[in-house]
Amino acid sequence: MVENKVISLGGSLIVPDEIDVEFLKKFKNIINELNYKFHVMCGGGKTARKYIQAASNFTKKTDYVGISSTLLNAELVKWVFDGKDVHKEVLTKPKLTKSKINIYGGDVPNHSSDYDSAVIAKFFKNSEVINLTNVDYVYDKNPHKYKNAKPFEKLTWKEFRKLSGDKWVPGMNLPFDPVGAKFAEKNNIRVVILNGKDLNNFKKYLSGKKFKGTIIED
Repeated sequence: MVENKVISLGGSLIVPDEIDVEFLKKFKNIINELNYKFHVMCGGGKTARKYIQAASNFTKKTDYVGISSTLLNAELVKWVFDGKDVHKEVLTKPKLTKSKINIYGGDVPNHSSDYDSAVIAKFFKNSEVINLTNVDYVYDKNPHKYKNAKPFEKLTWKEFRKLSGDKWVPGMNLPFDPVGAKFAEKNNIRVVILNGKDLNNFKKYLSGKKFKGTIIED
């Protein structure tokens, strides 16, 4: 039986400022060459944050705008894999399919796509979520702002939650969202934080080789 791999694909990789077509091409090639069944949950990233900021002038229900952004990104990623190996629809809930590649977008408010990826992992009895984001590790503070930010190679869930807090705010930018962290901790799901810009590092991790990133587990 082919092993399921659950990936939380950060929206910051799909659309850092403009749509990163070169990243999407490389991501497609890596996924196609690896012999796993993939479940890829797409984040909203900067697109979501821009729309959430605009919507906040008119409503408190900004999560719905963020969800739509994840679905838009997911639709794009689905067409990146246009062909027989990808499920024909963007999914919003875990589902048994015959497809090698399954692309997901958000569904309900009050959490990010990180939580959704953990739900998918639980459904497929998978003990792991691979979170592809735009930093190399989890840090004690934002590495994009602070050059002296301290990286962590391993963290317990308690240690991670001390860094991230416990409250979800629409559009928040963390390696893994607080609601998803609580769910992963409760269900014994390991989360691996990798920089998605370095897809060779992602491949090394899947191959059991030495890699650069953070493992969060108890």
